[in-house]
Amino acid sequence: MRVPRARLIRLRSSSSNPACASGTLARMPTPRLRAALQAIAATALLALPAALHAQDWAKTRLESSPRHHEYVTVPSGGRSVQVFVVYPEVETKAPVVVLIHEIFGLSDWAREMADELAAQGYIVVEPDLLSGAGPGGGGSSSFASQDDTVKAVSMLDPAQVTADLNAAADYAEKLPSTNGHLAVAGFCWGGGKSFLFATQRADLRDAFVFYGPPPTDAALAGIHAPVFGFYAGNDARIAATVPATTTAMKAAHKHYQPTLYDGAGHGFMRLGEAPDATPENKKARDQAFASLLAELKKLQ
Repeated sequence: MRVPRARLIRLRSSSSNPACASGTLARMPTPRLRAALQAIAATALLALPAALHAQDWAKTRLESSPRHHEYVTVPSGGRSVQVFVVYPEVETKAPVVVLIHEIFGLSDWAREMADELAAQGYIVVEPDLLSGAGPGGGGSSSFASQDDTVKAVSMLDPAQVTADLNAAADYAEKLPSTNGHLAVAGFCWGGGKSFLFATQRADLRDAFVFYGPPPTDAALAGIHAPVFGFYAGNDARIAATVPATTTAMKAAHKHYQPTLYDGAGHGFMRLGEAPDATPENKKARDQAFASLLAELKKLQ
């Protein structure tokens, strides 16, 4: 916040003393100068949310990846979904992981996470669940701010989300390079959708839930795959659901293995990778990623 605010302060100083301005602005009458400066400030504020939440470190890693990335358009119930696909550099056929992004949409980190999993030998398909929901019919990248993205994700129809995830999974299962094994993993909002998807997709081999809420107890009967949960110690909103979920899953005779990471905060898989990661978030991220890979390796 400090850099944009400092810029605004300098703009205000120029408006109060036109002699300090230069060029066209300096020659404007005071009312016009003030209006021009206000317009500049408004433009800066509109760009501010995107700048604050940019994930340049994730984008840089993604751009340096040697793996093949592509976007494919997949039909889903009369609409089209953009799916980010990353292929591993392996000699043999590989399992598929359907990756579900956070409430922040298909962000730089969401795509970088897909690349990290592909680096370990998995085909990763990550649908942009905001496909067609953005301005001008765009997707995640078309929203002006993170707040707009969060609102749009929050308003998605659950049935449409499930249909889009099924469309991405169906597409991936037909790829010649897959070994036929399918898993799902999601983060935050996507973690909840991963848990829910496990209740609706019978051919899943594993479901991984990163700090996401559980489905209703009644829905648990539809689960056929083991569910692995990863939760933050400093995230009572979600962690508080774990005891009741454990009881409900046991009553439904389903495999549920939750792990709580003390000192970590919500979003530790992303926050633990950031340059300014706390020791607790980094430790949780590294341990959770290792556990994820240990389970996924059984599908190779």
